[in-house]
Amino acid sequence: MSYALKDFGSYTVGGRLRHVTEGTPREVQFTRSVSFTVDPRGYFAVEHAYVQYFVPQDRCPGPPVVLVHGGGLSGSCWETTPDGRPGWLHLLLARGYEVHVVDNVERGRAGFAPGLWEGDPFLRSLDEAWTLFRIGPPSGFATRTPFPGQLFPVNQFEAFARCFVPRWLGTTSLQSAALLAVLNRTGPAMVICHSQGAEVTFDARSTAPDLFEGIIAIEPSSLPGDADHASKQPIVICAGDFLDTNPDWQTRARGWERFAQAAETVRFLGVSAFTPGNSHMMMMDANNAEVLDNALEALAAIRV
Repeated sequence: MSYALKDFGSYTVGGRLRHVTEGTPREVQFTRSVSFTVDPRGYFAVEHAYVQYFVPQDRCPGPPVVLVHGGGLSGSCWETTPDGRPGWLHLLLARGYEVHVVDNVERGRAGFAPGLWEGDPFLRSLDEAWTLFRIGPPSGFATRTPFPGQLFPVNQFEAFARCFVPRWLGTTSLQSAALLAVLNRTGPAMVICHSQGAEVTFDARSTAPDLFEGIIAIEPSSLPGDADHASKQPIVICAGDFLDTNPDWQTRARGWERFAQAAETVRFLGVSAFTPGNSHMMMMDANNAEVLDNALEALAAIRV
């Protein structure tokens, strides 16, 4: 795969300045030879998103693409698959799309601010990810024995886990505001979101639908409210395989199908639309290019 870039770079959007007036300065040994007085008081930039953008030389007409990661992940999930294949960032660039990859509030290169949000952050364990992301049964975790036909690169499961980042549970509204700040900068865009990132995306869409040219939601953790059915922007929902292994996933899948049936501008692509064997991490599975192309084709068909 090859493509030339006309431009790339990064920016931050959204957030605020937080003025801290409490706390006591203390002496800290930064290195073996340097000490410094750390003052917890002052002005701090918080609650912004970090975005890396890429513009291909042969840019196709149409809106840019904004990639929104899911819970406990950052924008790195779109870059290179755990086993070294091109991720959706590279596949989109090779297809001529301008791409903006988001690290949302308190994730990845956006950084985080201890003590700012209620509760403690948590980091997902490999054990939990194995079952939650439908890689394999709980009994298969120790030996890394996946579901038969699994398309996720199981031999690189630990490399995938190194992409996990801490997350807070009460920052969704902040992340939606940051996504709107991204779209106010890019102009109307196609948003591709994954899991919890879909909740962020749909909440942002309910505030400013005109900033969304279309949405591809990979196994969304939440759906828009009934009032949002009136919006005319096309939506494609993609679902993987092995949903029958967990009642919670079965419930979600029924919700995705009902939502698609209730709106002319929504399409649901289930396991029959792809090579069987997809996990929750469809953008990383062995058929990730097929998933992307089928989703893009379905979105374009709604536009017609």
